[in-house]
Amino acid sequence: MDSAGSDFAWALTVMPARFALERGAWEEAAALTPGQQTAPLVVVNTHFARAVGAARAGRSDAAVADIDALKAAAAALRGSDAYWAEQTEILRLAAEAWNAFARSQHDLAVTTMREAAEREERTDKHPVPPGPLLPAREQLGEMLLMMARYAEAQREYEAVQKTEPGRFRATYGAARAAELGGDGVGAQRHYSHLLEVAARAQPGLAEVEHARAFLSR
Repeated sequence: MDSAGSDFAWALTVMPARFALERGAWEEAAALTPGQQTAPLVVVNTHFARAVGAARAGRSDAAVADIDALKAAAAALRGSDAYWAEQTEILRLAAEAWNAFARSQHDLAVTTMREAAEREERTDKHPVPPGPLLPAREQLGEMLLMMARYAEAQREYEAVQKTEPGRFRATYGAARAAELGGDGVGAQRHYSHLLEVAARAQPGLAEVEHARAFLSR
């Protein structure tokens, strides 16, 4: 992104992708369309959201075309913009990890997502975007939580909070992993933090209601 126009075009794709993914609206993410955008740097946001959405919705075959599009975008960027080529590769790895998870290839999924997380942490933050579309280490935590590997999941979620403090999904994930893993003190700490993070959340938000119910026991 080296111009105001490309920054604006990038925002047009990243906002709907982020809105769907942050809410776990997987079918909504899978149904996003690239629109008139064609620049590799811009369309990767949509392809990533579509791939993850399809995989999380249990339609792994539907994710393949978007994963291939991420590969093509990374290749197109490699010769001209090493930074964004690497960011696109990280998105590709995360999408492939979720697709492997959807196919019950859990060990491969965790290994692939861990590589994405480690590569993401080795890159400097770009001055324009606010942060990763979805932190890879947070996604790793979510995978481990779904596999009932609660202590590992809690560690990954807590690591995200060190680099991106106040992230709702990471805070709730850490609390839930602690709760399910029998770490009552950790769960209380993270659920209390969640209520601080979501102090102005809309009424009835499931994660907030769960936090309140846990803390009232």
